[in-house]
Amino acid sequence: MKFAAADLKVFLKNVVNVMEDNKEYLSELDRKLGDGDHGVTMSIGWQAINEKLNEELVTEDDCGKICITAGRTFLSAVGSSVGPLYATGFLRGAKVFQNKTELTGEDLKEFWVAFIEGIKERGGAEVGDKTMIDTLYPALKTLKSTFESSNDFVASFTETAASAKEGMESTKDLLSKRGRSSRLGERSIGNQDPGATSAYLILETFLTTVKSVQTV
Repeated sequence: MKFAAADLKVFLKNVVNVMEDNKEYLSELDRKLGDGDHGVTMSIGWQAINEKLNEELVTEDDCGKICITAGRTFLSAVGSSVGPLYATGFLRGAKVFQNKTELTGEDLKEFWVAFIEGIKERGGAEVGDKTMIDTLYPALKTLKSTFESSNDFVASFTETAASAKEGMESTKDLLSKRGRSSRLGERSIGNQDPGATSAYLILETFLTTVKSVQTV
């Protein structure tokens, strides 16, 4: 399979739209656990990326440079803790895409491995802490194992997204151990983590995008 720089930009644009569509939902989840602004925060960060896509990235075909710009832009726009996490993910992933205008399934797999490992390393959260890592780390494990056995990126990422969804949903039953929501103690149980939810939306959007590219 092939995934070009233009497809990467379509993915980023699709995330912009998904975050706008889910802005109120994400903030509602956050009102139950934090200060209620996660949807707004994600919207601000992705709208800033959208501005770059409409301006300096219009003619850019180096996938690494696109990711570097996305990461730095998100960090600059978002002051909360999620800013450095996603910035790290994009900057780590950019190393995989450096000087490439067209990507293979192996490139895409390596990007998401670097992206997720970067976020985990930067944030220090573990599975069970009720964070985005509960979505991302199961996804990472599934991607590594399924791609190694099949070498089929779309099939592997389909299973990856399914694992991410299970991880996201698992946060409902977890006690929050990090951030503002950890102050709630037992009251955090029963509520899905907003960061885990937005992380799933990003992975789900990538799956939708890559499938649409393959059917063109």
